[in-house]
Amino acid sequence: MRVLGLDIGSRSVDAVWLEGGRPLDAAVTDSGFDPQAAARTFVDRGEHDVIVATGYGRHAAREAFGCEVVTEIKAYALGASVLFPEAASVLDIGGQDTKVIALGPGGKVIDFEMNDKCAAGTGKFLEVMAKALGFDLEEMAAAALAADGSGIQISSMCTVFAESEVTGLVHRGADRAAVARGLHDSIAKRTLSSLKRVGATGPLVFAGGVAKNAAMVELVRTGFDGEVLVPEESQTVGALGAALSHGAGAHE
Repeated sequence: MRVLGLDIGSRSVDAVWLEGGRPLDAAVTDSGFDPQAAARTFVDRGEHDVIVATGYGRHAAREAFGCEVVTEIKAYALGASVLFPEAASVLDIGGQDTKVIALGPGGKVIDFEMNDKCAAGTGKFLEVMAKALGFDLEEMAAAALAADGSGIQISSMCTVFAESEVTGLVHRGADRAAVARGLHDSIAKRTLSSLKRVGATGPLVFAGGVAKNAAMVELVRTGFDGEVLVPEESQTVGALGAALSHGAGAHE
């Protein structure tokens, strides 16, 4: 039995193919203006017997492909716990939402918190701030790390207001690295507060696209009281969990 797991998010569509519970392949593509069309590029490969979808586009995928669906919380909990059996919690910062999950034995969800009403502190937020600073994402992360703790505090985490604030700081000649550090510090503080509210303990699995941001990983590791683990393919944890959920009784 070959299972295709799809994580259909706002910024990317991620796919993992499993056979006998073992990963065969994985792929990531931009969601673009039509996430279902992006997902179809993986479906049309025909290398599966069953499809399971997660992410905000999972219900549309069920209509389009007749597939099973599983919540993002369950998918990330399962994917993280299989990659790291010792995991006690999960942090996923994606394109437009953040999820924090406290795990019990076997990847069981004990508690979770999800910010899906606002893009503050997400990948989209970082993209907008990088553009306002004249950086790409990798440059902004490197600048934040180089600032060595001397960040300029950003008063707003609303994407629109923060962009205006950052633009104003740049126009007044503020050091761009210090602004980048301040932005990352603000996101880390918000994230660590969410982890504390759900009682997250280590080891913590940091998943999602923002786990590729070296500054965010460093700040979370510094502020979190426990080990922080980053998967080699951080963006495909949800897709892996979706595929693994087939037959595991985790579907909606």
